[in-house]
Amino acid sequence: MIRGCENATDCSQRDWSDPTTVENGDSLVPALLQCLPRSHHWRLLRPDPGSGASMAEQDPASGSLHGKKQLPAFTWEVRANDRNYHMQFRKKFAFCLTKKKYAGNAIRTAKYNIFTFLPLNLYEQFHRMANVYFVFVILLQTFPEISTVPWYTLLFPLSCLLTIRGLRDLIDDIGRHQSDRNINSRPCEILSGKSFRWQKWRDICVGDIVRLRKENFVPADMLLLCSSEPSSLCYVETAEIDGETNLKFRQALLATHQELVSEESMAAFDGRVICEEPNSRMHSFTGTLEWRGETYSLDSGRILLRGCKLRNTDICYGLVIYAGFDSKIMKNCGKIKRKKTKLDRMMDRLVIIIFLVLLVTSLCLAVASGFWARMFQEKHSYLSALYKHTTPAQQAFFNFWGFTILLSIIIPMSMYITFEFIYLVNSFFINWDLEMYYAVKDIPAKARSTSLNDQLGQIEYIFSDKTGTLTQNVMSFKKCCINGIIYGTGRGRENKKPSGSALTWSHHGEKTLDFCDATLLEAAWRDSDPVLREFLRLLALCHTVMVEEKGDQLVYQAASPDEEALVLAARNLGYVFLARTQDTITISELGVKRTYKVLAMLDFNSDRKRMSVLVRDPQGTIRLYTKGADTVILERLHRRGPNETFTEMALDRFAEETLRTLCLASKEVSEVEYSVWSRRHHEASVLLQDRVRELDKLYEEMEQNLQLLGATAIEDKLQDGVPETIQLLKLGNIKVWVLTGDKQETAMNIGYACKLLTDDMEILEEKEISEILKAYWVSNNNLSSSEEAPCSGLLSQQCPEASCHKKRALIISGDFLDKILHTGEVMKEKGRLWRWLACCKATGSQDRDSLVEKAFVDLATSCQAVICCRVTPKQKALIVQLVKKHKKAITLAIGDGANDVNMIKTADIGVGISGLEGMQAVQCSDYALAQFSYLQRLLLVHGRWAYLRICKFLRYFFYKTFAGLMAQVWFAFHSGFTAQPLYEGWFLALYNIFYTAYPVLSVGLLEQDVSAKKSLEFPELYVIGQQDELFNYRVFGVTLLHGVSTSLASFYIALWAFEDHIGSKAVGDYESFAVTVATSSLLSVLVEIILDTKFWTALSFLMVTASLLLFCLFSFLTQSIEAFRIAPAIFCFPDASLNALTDPYVLLVVLLSLVVNTIPSLTIHLYRTIMGKTTTQQKIRLKAKQQPEPLVELRAHVPRGSFHRHSSYAFSHQEGYAGLITRGDSLRAGATRSTTPGLLQPEMTPALLSLPNASA
Repeated sequence: MIRGCENATDCSQRDWSDPTTVENGDSLVPALLQCLPRSHHWRLLRPDPGSGASMAEQDPASGSLHGKKQLPAFTWEVRANDRNYHMQFRKKFAFCLTKKKYAGNAIRTAKYNIFTFLPLNLYEQFHRMANVYFVFVILLQTFPEISTVPWYTLLFPLSCLLTIRGLRDLIDDIGRHQSDRNINSRPCEILSGKSFRWQKWRDICVGDIVRLRKENFVPADMLLLCSSEPSSLCYVETAEIDGETNLKFRQALLATHQELVSEESMAAFDGRVICEEPNSRMHSFTGTLEWRGETYSLDSGRILLRGCKLRNTDICYGLVIYAGFDSKIMKNCGKIKRKKTKLDRMMDRLVIIIFLVLLVTSLCLAVASGFWARMFQEKHSYLSALYKHTTPAQQAFFNFWGFTILLSIIIPMSMYITFEFIYLVNSFFINWDLEMYYAVKDIPAKARSTSLNDQLGQIEYIFSDKTGTLTQNVMSFKKCCINGIIYGTGRGRENKKPSGSALTWSHHGEKTLDFCDATLLEAAWRDSDPVLREFLRLLALCHTVMVEEKGDQLVYQAASPDEEALVLAARNLGYVFLARTQDTITISELGVKRTYKVLAMLDFNSDRKRMSVLVRDPQGTIRLYTKGADTVILERLHRRGPNETFTEMALDRFAEETLRTLCLASKEVSEVEYSVWSRRHHEASVLLQDRVRELDKLYEEMEQNLQLLGATAIEDKLQDGVPETIQLLKLGNIKVWVLTGDKQETAMNIGYACKLLTDDMEILEEKEISEILKAYWVSNNNLSSSEEAPCSGLLSQQCPEASCHKKRALIISGDFLDKILHTGEVMKEKGRLWRWLACCKATGSQDRDSLVEKAFVDLATSCQAVICCRVTPKQKALIVQLVKKHKKAITLAIGDGANDVNMIKTADIGVGISGLEGMQAVQCSDYALAQFSYLQRLLLVHGRWAYLRICKFLRYFFYKTFAGLMAQVWFAFHSGFTAQPLYEGWFLALYNIFYTAYPVLSVGLLEQDVSAKKSLEFPELYVIGQQDELFNYRVFGVTLLHGVSTSLASFYIALWAFEDHIGSKAVGDYESFAVTVATSSLLSVLVEIILDTKFWTALSFLMVTASLLLFCLFSFLTQSIEAFRIAPAIFCFPDASLNALTDPYVLLVVLLSLVVNTIPSLTIHLYRTIMGKTTTQQKIRLKAKQQPEPLVELRAHVPRGSFHRHSSYAFSHQEGYAGLITRGDSLRAGATRSTTPGLLQPEMTPALLSLPNASA
């Protein structure tokens, strides 16, 4: 017989001819292992000596070897209770260095430690070109021959800048260290010797046996050995991983469930697990357990993943398979990436450009100085004694470096220090914003990164998780249609409860519903409508919910929040689900207890989209109750009358309100029909081949000729303000993509609910997408120069709708994405499309791979909405990476769970939602918010303001630097091309620190073009940042020309005026000339900033006034006679400003320069006003006069009877629960596991159940 199988019947009943069984790469290997003798296992798991390749190395589509990377290698061996075995293995990780093959369970997500912080942080900081430039200048200053100031005076501000940034990085990293320490120090029970001892998570090793209790988090990826539940079931909540609060069940092997009954047996357990190497596939696992000479297959249904939470299970035991960074969730987390903004990258390039221009300018001036020196020496030979040690070439060489140092302040260090201060203060503005404070949970917004604020104003794509980010994952029964009548329509009577005995059943539960229609309650109590009676009876009977009695309260334990909402609705309307056994269900109908015999449960799955229960009522009548999607129920009705038409209209109305709908139907089954069907059902259930297909045919036969009872409408509650936020973001030209691990129907329903999808959109699903991509591929291969053909052009040819501006949405699954892009996340092959794609990838080069990627990205970005379903965390990050790579777009990712961490790290901006699902996403994010709706204010207000402020700051800092300091170059033409400074040394030192810094600082901190209210009213203003309008190479060029023209005017107007010694005090000396040029340049810069400041505050006036006062103050102090007497070499301009600026003639020269410098700016402002170059305020006024655009309404434009409209069906249920109930696996008997009092001690509840409670 078959050895190595824990259940021979299960092996014999496996449907091997079913294509879904064969195609499922996750379950094929363990299924084969389970049904083959142990001697044959290694032929599956290891290559046969003559075959040349193992099963894991062959491509399922073609049998070729190119699929080696996708399928796992079965080389991971875990031995229970044997730490020494695992300690001996090591693996290479860098050059000749090695580390342990089996990782410890301690994790470290921090970037630095005490030894690596300084070198690594400095290495990262010197990736900024400005820092390299400053070090170069400091090195030049160390040479006395060319130095203008002591080198340490420049080293100090650079050290301050590096220290500020280093401290910021250190504070962020300390937070990561604290988080790691908290996680690694969580307590757990580890088997040590023959007993369990409390230790820390970090002490866990591969091969250890760990005991978990209810509400514990799973510390590592573990094989479930046994639990306190019947048949060693175990219920886990994955909210920490994917945000889903509906629970999943796992089940231990029968062998370990029966044998591991005491701590002694646990200590003696010496099983050996052979499985795939650690990988990032969250939903798959393949391996075997060898124990006592038998081999048992393992799949993902036996594995508890790190980060899951144990629920509704008192105790369970697990064998650690993957620990620490080898666990699946950590494999999906990705690495910490140092993020740089678009402006940062541009600044690096500008620094290089400015430095090259500076070198060229210095070289030209140095060459000119050499020629001038030679001419001067030839003309004035009597001065040869002064030049006997210096040749013209040497003089040119020294002047080159002198000019380089003199002009080096064109890139001022103070700009970067001010930069950091502006970033920091703008981050505080985000933290202090009360509009983003969530008072319910006392959670403020938090800018965890202070260097990305301006990029918040340039976002083009938002990638959002669904559960916990867009939704609350709370289902609420809102409306229903029974016998053509809609209840819960908002008539104002829903919350009025009838008096008297109509609610005598309500003591069974304390959990109430949002829905309570008085009319429906009265009709239910009258019990005169047979259709209403059957409707409510169906809600109470057709489900997999279990019930537990605690005191006088009934606690429902549902695997799905939808089912819990439906059963609670039935309870509140008088039909109370009381108890269930393996073959009966007991309910109370308006206070009368009735027990129904369950004859069969026709389980839900994603293909059937319905579930049914066949019951015999107390009178002996057999009835079938069915609930499911409208698309499958309506086509199985016996007849279509007026009530059916009214119900379809109600479904349309529910769809408009984006409620999740289910149709309910029933029929009476005759004894003869049931006896024939039951016999055939039994025969089909024991078939060796085609078992699943034959059962589906039988289910299909039974679920025909139904009578429609009505429809239910459940609201999957969105977070507050989600639809309005998405609408605003769309108006701001921001595209929102939803990336979720949930199934397609649920994701689409939420897409309609949050107005991401509308009924006038064309939905592109996998069939249409594959046709478009295949046509693109063929067309591209037929082109002689395919690499140069633009993908978007070809895609528009394949999709003529794009040229008609038709709204389109793209819906794609993780499986499909894997086959297009070969992410290695899925191991399934389906049909000719997959074989064609595999062929394309096998025969194509890397360029071809990139073309397929680009074609997909071009198609997706041409759509108004994109929803990716059933995607893994790694695929989420891949999608973000593809958009960044092919569109060069700024991206933002927002999520709340550990499955969003990789996506958050990959995006340019990562936002974590501080919610119920843990803090992993927040800890890895750049910004933390409590609600998705706060995103509109973060981007449209703070982001746009930050971008505006930083751009204006950069523009005016460069302008004032060029305007004030380029006069040094013009002065060289009149000073024999020597590197003599024009200005006083103190003016050069204080110009960027005190004289001009404060007005620019006030612009960087407080500037607004419009108020926060207007920013939200007119989201179209956000486009400015996406298009880089406020600071780009063109703007920098204009700023450069503006600054150069200002310096030219200031210098040459003063030079023209000072050609003759005129004036009341006969000023005309070098010092007075320098003061005049300096004053003209300074006032011109201040006036320019005054003209372009849009938002004036008291601080703005104070900053401008302070600049002028500080100029006067420091001029008086540094040019006083007393200072000159103390240090004439340092204070070498005695009374220069006093002499010059008290002369009316000099004041007129300064005024003339100011007027000449200001006229161009005023002219440009006037030209823009006259010629129609609209300002922001003009755009706002123009739009305000227009009719407001109507919001997108969710109207069903196509009749619901058509198959071309979208169904609002959605049902979050997991297949398999019906089988657990009918087999009795989930039913807890009074003395379950009574033989194991020392190991498993659950609290027993007689004749009640233990399925998960989604709300527990």
